[in-house]
Amino acid sequence: MLRDLYNVDILTLIIMGCLLLIAVSKTSFPKRFDQFTLLLFNSRYSNLYIKDQRFFDIFEGLLFFNLLLNIGLLVYSYLTFHYLDSISQLDIFKYAILIGLFIVLKVLFERLLSSVLDIEAIIDKYLFQKISFRNFIGLLLLPINAVLIYTFKPDQTVFYIVFSVILLILFFGLFLFVKNNLNTFKKSLFYFILYLCALEIAPYVVLYKIIVTK
Repeated sequence: MLRDLYNVDILTLIIMGCLLLIAVSKTSFPKRFDQFTLLLFNSRYSNLYIKDQRFFDIFEGLLFFNLLLNIGLLVYSYLTFHYLDSISQLDIFKYAILIGLFIVLKVLFERLLSSVLDIEAIIDKYLFQKISFRNFIGLLLLPINAVLIYTFKPDQTVFYIVFSVILLILFFGLFLFVKNNLNTFKKSLFYFILYLCALEIAPYVVLYKIIVTK
């Protein structure tokens, strides 16, 4: 069923804003952007730029804002499907800000924890790879959101597929990281599993509950 194109001014502005963010990152960092788009196929990007990572990187910052806006759009589409017209388009920014604060605070806590446990080197690599894969998801979500907004009204199956693709990419990034650091994890596999449950699963479940219950 084709979607009725009405009252999508804010959605269109957000889509255009995402396109602008990607265009700026592409034109300002052409070589890095090209290598970034191949993130799923080789580790060249991670190997090259892990050494130069900073707390705030302009390239990563542009893609991070694109990610937040696209997640906001996806959450809006998902909640609109369940609650029909009770969700305001302005709530997209609320979701984006909430998720952005969640991610930033989580990263700060992980860096603090790595400093306390004296495992900064390995956690820095992990965070860089995780941030890179999240930003890559932001690129994929832009055309997906455009289809969901302008083409047809999605059903539950469509959302299951989209969320499954996101999870597969995140787990693939985790698999690559563990594979490349297997010797380190062999010594503390149990603690790593506890870390995943405590800092990579439970917080997102809480965030989901907060958004859905509003």
